[in-house]
Amino acid sequence: MTELNTGDTTRKPAAPAAHVPAKPTITGPSHTETAEVTRAGGGAGARGDRGASAARAGMVARLEEAGDLAPGPVREALLALPREILMPQAYVRRSAPDEKPPRWDLLDWDLPGDREELLRVLHSRDSVSVQHAGEPLLGRPASPRCGGSMTAMSSTMGMTAGLLDVLDLRRGQRVLDVGTGAAVTAGVMCFVCGDGGVVTLDVDRNVGAAARARLAKLGYRPAVVSGDGPAGWPDGALFDRIFVSFAVPRIPPALVDQLAPGGRALMTLGTSSPSWPGLAVITRTATGKVVAEIRAVEFGHRGGVGFDRLLLSTAFRDQLTTGEGRWTQRSRLVPPADTERGMWLALDYLHPGLVRRFGADDLTIGAPGCGSWMRARPVGHRRWEVTVDGPRDIWAEIHDVAERWRAAGSPDRFRLVFDEDRGQKVVSECGRLSWQLPAPHPLDEGATS
Repeated sequence: MTELNTGDTTRKPAAPAAHVPAKPTITGPSHTETAEVTRAGGGAGARGDRGASAARAGMVARLEEAGDLAPGPVREALLALPREILMPQAYVRRSAPDEKPPRWDLLDWDLPGDREELLRVLHSRDSVSVQHAGEPLLGRPASPRCGGSMTAMSSTMGMTAGLLDVLDLRRGQRVLDVGTGAAVTAGVMCFVCGDGGVVTLDVDRNVGAAARARLAKLGYRPAVVSGDGPAGWPDGALFDRIFVSFAVPRIPPALVDQLAPGGRALMTLGTSSPSWPGLAVITRTATGKVVAEIRAVEFGHRGGVGFDRLLLSTAFRDQLTTGEGRWTQRSRLVPPADTERGMWLALDYLHPGLVRRFGADDLTIGAPGCGSWMRARPVGHRRWEVTVDGPRDIWAEIHDVAERWRAAGSPDRFRLVFDEDRGQKVVSECGRLSWQLPAPHPLDEGATS
């Protein structure tokens, strides 16, 4: 899920690093993996915990009530797959959001005192952190961690369930899962499609080793491979479905090339801002033609390794909330609604570098790179008090894009056009609103992992 981070954002964006795709490899289970399977007693039934089954049912019921999950094979998979097998350990943050260094506890299903809290964490609507600072996931002690960052997680279940429904998984399909993480999506794919057609790929071998061991406990043995996510897995192509669980700045050509006729690929298209993601839906027709669409959505995956992120620091957030600003004025211009997501998506590309502080009482948006910000609060019927600071007039930028977006028909979906020179352009259906996606690094061929 794309979330509003609160770290220091005063730094300038880093230059793109050179990128050399790694050759995917498949390895057999290690001694540690085999030991973990043996210790588990050979399957989910060995846990014998009725609370886990009830927690799954409750999670599914909440997803249905929220409209995130429809009847079908994904629902059946979420009811059947024990999350405590896929994620027998998970981190909970014990420090305040802005406290440095951050502190976490590692909950462990094998510790009876941890089980109640772990069940709540695994079946909540939040993402679940499963790896700290690239550590091995198998055989680690359940001890506190301090400093560093989380490097693997299971995305929020509401977002994941909705995306898997859009993916339209079916029995017998060949599926590429890019970004293994906690192996939740790989588990759903094995349940629905059959594990023989599933390939799950992650750049981190420690993540892959844990996924292999834990899926084996459920009786699944998909191909677990290690390599560069945006390079895909050409040795297993072509794929009927491709699912990418991290944001990309542009569509990796290799993944498009590995899509079978009649196939579909899903991935979050994002910028350095976490505020307004797009969902790329790419299909290849039966005749081989590639058709791509960008949908403005509320939530999306976070960027992968090396993906630059704009963050709102504590001091900058305070300034957004209470700062006096360069000027304050009354305006009859109404800001676009949160639900007009196509406008906000266009703003992210046409006036880049903005981050919204969601959860604030007022509309507050900042540009961490230059220190500009704006705050708008209602002061009566169709009247707003607007405060602006810094070299950018963000309020004017919003209304510039809003006017162009409405002239284009207020779209929330856009066509993605692939040029002959591998350029990628996002265009409204009528053609009146468009922008170019960033060019790939010369050594990168468009891949970012």
